Amino acid sequence: MKVVVELKSTLVDSPRVAQVRGLFDLAPSTLDHHVREHQLAIEENPWHIGLITGPSGSGKSTLARVLWPDTVAPPNPWHHAASLLDSFPMELGIKEVVEILSSGGFSSPPAWLRPFSSLSNGQQFRATLALLIAQAKAGASKMPIVFDEFTSVVDRTVARIGSSALAKIIRRMEMQFVAVTCHDDIIEWLQPDWIYRVDEGTFTWRCLRRRPEIELEIIRTKASAWHLFAPHHYLSNAIAPSAICFLASWNKQPVAFSAWLPFVGKGPPTRREHRTVCLPDFQGVGIGQALSSTIASMFKGLDLRAISTTTHPGLIASRIRGSNWQLRRAPSLAQRSGKMNLSHARTRLTAGFEYIGAAMPARLARDLMRTQQV
Repeated sequence: MKVVVELKSTLVDSPRVAQVRGLFDLAPSTLDHHVREHQLAIEENPWHIGLITGPSGSGKSTLARVLWPDTVAPPNPWHHAASLLDSFPMELGIKEVVEILSSGGFSSPPAWLRPFSSLSNGQQFRATLALLIAQAKAGASKMPIVFDEFTSVVDRTVARIGSSALAKIIRRMEMQFVAVTCHDDIIEWLQPDWIYRVDEGTFTWRCLRRRPEIELEIIRTKASAWHLFAPHHYLSNAIAPSAICFLASWNKQPVAFSAWLPFVGKGPPTRREHRTVCLPDFQGVGIGQALSSTIASMFKGLDLRAISTTTHPGLIASRIRGSNWQLRRAPSLAQRSGKMNLSHARTRLTAGFEYIGAAMPARLARDLMRTQQV
């Protein structure tokens, strides 16, 4: 595809303009005119994700607007005072909105109820991506979603994690997305199918590769560490005093927390998942799920059964798709002997799972249980 970008600007003379012309020996003119040709082979192969990159001032945004004039993301499409949920297309049901938010790595229901302006930069970034995906789905648009200044206003860790989460949902929903950015550090996380470098004029097709690995350091911790994660739990910020707690860190930074309790009931000795939370900036790449499965694996290595009950639709879907957890009770209102079991919520659907994955070697399991840090 050959794209011609033509820029014209009328130059208005003034005393200061004349002085600068004289200082820098610029020719008198009333018109600034630039023409540049770009060659993008985006029609040669099917694709889901593209990247237009280059330094500031190289013409990335201008090229994107020429290619897709009606799809470049608006600067602020949000209602100022209402919940961010109310900015999503009315054509989508709330379950679809929740699925898009969760799949895109913004899995914090308490934050969904707040207006967009009250969110952190990272949350605003995730919410905006989710809204663009929802709008494309509601409109059944065949045009790509184009995001200018992609990741420019967020921390680089948030940018990388968010890029990976976005790539998963775009490919799963078989959409097209074009990121326009000057940042190259997201390439291995976004995994674009093609890259166009505006300053060099080079277009490259890429093969899909695995994103960089995230190595978590997991330690046993005290319940006092819960205060960092409590505001982000989707049900309650309370934690049982008797809970056995674990903390996951990435690059020396706390990212996820998991607490477990003894299960009182018939059958073999069992531990029940009580609270597992991943901080918002790190959601969307499976960190919470990995921590949950690791602790369940530890308990299995100690000859204990590990079970979990959850109401979060994203977690339920992930566990059903995976191989580490077996669904023991399909999403339903928990009941016992024909009456509502008061130990469960009365109004929400919950699903019960049992860990069936590999057991952690007994020595490693004992070490993890024994070593407790603040």
